[in-house]
Amino acid sequence: MNILVGITGGIAAYKTPLLVRLLRKAGHQVKCVATRHALQFVTPLTLETVSGNKIYADLFDSNNDHTTEHISLKDWGDMMVVAPATANIIGKMATGIGDDALSTLLLSFMRKPIYLAPAMNTQMWECPAVQRNIEYLRCIGIHIIEPASGDLACGTTGTGRMPEPEEIMQVLSSATRKPDLSGKRVLVTAGPTYERIDSVRFIGNYSSGKMGFALAQVLAEHGAHVELVTGPTALKINHPNIHRVDIESAREMYEAATAAFPTCQAAILSAAVADFRPDHTADHKLKKQGAEGMTLTLVQNPDILATLGTMKTQDQTLIGFALETDNEMDNAHKKLEKKKLDYIVLNSLRDAGAGFGVDTNRVTIISRDGKTHATPLLTKGQVAEEIVNYCLGSKS
Repeated sequence: MNILVGITGGIAAYKTPLLVRLLRKAGHQVKCVATRHALQFVTPLTLETVSGNKIYADLFDSNNDHTTEHISLKDWGDMMVVAPATANIIGKMATGIGDDALSTLLLSFMRKPIYLAPAMNTQMWECPAVQRNIEYLRCIGIHIIEPASGDLACGTTGTGRMPEPEEIMQVLSSATRKPDLSGKRVLVTAGPTYERIDSVRFIGNYSSGKMGFALAQVLAEHGAHVELVTGPTALKINHPNIHRVDIESAREMYEAATAAFPTCQAAILSAAVADFRPDHTADHKLKKQGAEGMTLTLVQNPDILATLGTMKTQDQTLIGFALETDNEMDNAHKKLEKKKLDYIVLNSLRDAGAGFGVDTNRVTIISRDGKTHATPLLTKGQVAEEIVNYCLGSKS
């Protein structure tokens, strides 16, 4: 694959040559594009040596191979990563400014995959204008590799560090290892379930459905026909390969999932299904019971994951999720074995930026043979890519 590496003027630019070396070691062709300020931190000779190609840093350099070098490079490249990506280049991308070699190339490259690894001071990262620009770029399909927390160049500690080259490489490797799932059928469950108490109240949880919808989208983009069974959510999805089934309760999800699974080659159960439901649902709004309060008797819901585990054939792959707060790895391994899963995806509520309702996640994928694959903090779309590639890549 032909990969363009953009470098901007941040201290983290000293790490970029290692990223270029890792890309070349993986068999990719690499060309570097730098801003004028980037070359204050890393020299053209260094970048040309590790990439094996001429650097592009000046729109009007007479040594450029083409008079419109940014268009020629756009045609050459299959993917682009900017590491580090400063607030300046992020702002230029979000507002359509092209005033140097890198920013003009980025504007011409928007229809191809672009990955940004932001790096800046915490206060800059948290600036409302920067966050607005980041959210806009996410909305138009730019992939954001979330900055890490740690010691910063200014002497403080906080969020804003560029991820290490190995972590960036992990994300890019996942993106370049896309399985072809054409002709495959995959069941995905998403969102919460609501267990009614009466006509207006229910037992539920904080799941937004974002992880499950991201999985459905990625699977569909890889060619799979997706049966998406989702609990109540405001999320929308529009892809011709996705058939959406909306349910409310755990029992409804159980019926839909067990009906769909026999015709699927794989299932990814990311829904946060309620373990219990009231033993009786009133058909009217229950009134206050007075000072003594109200007592609800709960009964157990059917276990969808365990049921599919007993139904699974040797030709099917079953992937479950585990959201844990204590003894995470131990509990995840037990769940994988007990429910006869091929893989389990472990979420920990201890991880900042992961869990319910947020746009990011950090997971550890555990396979039946005991191997593990941990991701850095990524967008849920990127985590979905990691899960699909790791669990189903060998099945394509």
